[in-house]
Amino acid sequence: MAKPVIILVNPQMGENIGAAARIMANFDLEELRIVSPRDGWPNERAEAMATGAVGIIEQAKIYDDLPSAVADLTLVYATTARTREMIKRVASPRGAAEEIAGAAGPVGILFGPERSGLSNDDVALADTIITIPVGWYKSLNIAQAVAIVAYESFVAAHDASPPQPEEPMATKGDIDALFGALERELEARGFFYPEEKRPGMVRNLRNLIERQALYEQDVRTLHGVIKALTRSNDGMN
Repeated sequence: MAKPVIILVNPQMGENIGAAARIMANFDLEELRIVSPRDGWPNERAEAMATGAVGIIEQAKIYDDLPSAVADLTLVYATTARTREMIKRVASPRGAAEEIAGAAGPVGILFGPERSGLSNDDVALADTIITIPVGWYKSLNIAQAVAIVAYESFVAAHDASPPQPEEPMATKGDIDALFGALERELEARGFFYPEEKRPGMVRNLRNLIERQALYEQDVRTLHGVIKALTRSNDGMN
């Protein structure tokens, strides 16, 4: 799946750029675009803060204006908490991440400068606004905002294509046969005592087994365990 591009618009502090790069590395994002960084580029403070993610800083693309930075993208999201004088779709970080996971073309996510956030002109270039729910203190550091959106994107991308088990799951018939073998052996050894409690004990045991997500190999292994234990007990007797 395509990974969203992180676009920092007019970031003011190199430390925040470096922190954003570290977060991108945490959540498997690779492409960073920076529009008119206040303190110029390259930035030593950004590199120092990025530590293990210096590669993202070194490969970051620098643009003079936002239209150039988004020109090759097919879908753009703008992160902002402010009400705008325009009609725009609004999505939560999780909702946007789910959309991005299924996007057909390249996607970018905009993050505004620390002091003022994205301007109306910036937001106008986006298809959808991402609003991050917060408590009484509404301000988020730019790197914090990147962390929340990057995390949701990472989770959504993995949930969209979960790994398939190589071993097939056990069927209900497999599990029923396993429980039948267990019940017979327990019955032979007087486990269900006293007799009036037997129905409840059987139900509890079956429920215990049914709760497990067993693979065919698990069932074969448990059959082997039952046989080994009964052979051992028979030998002792």
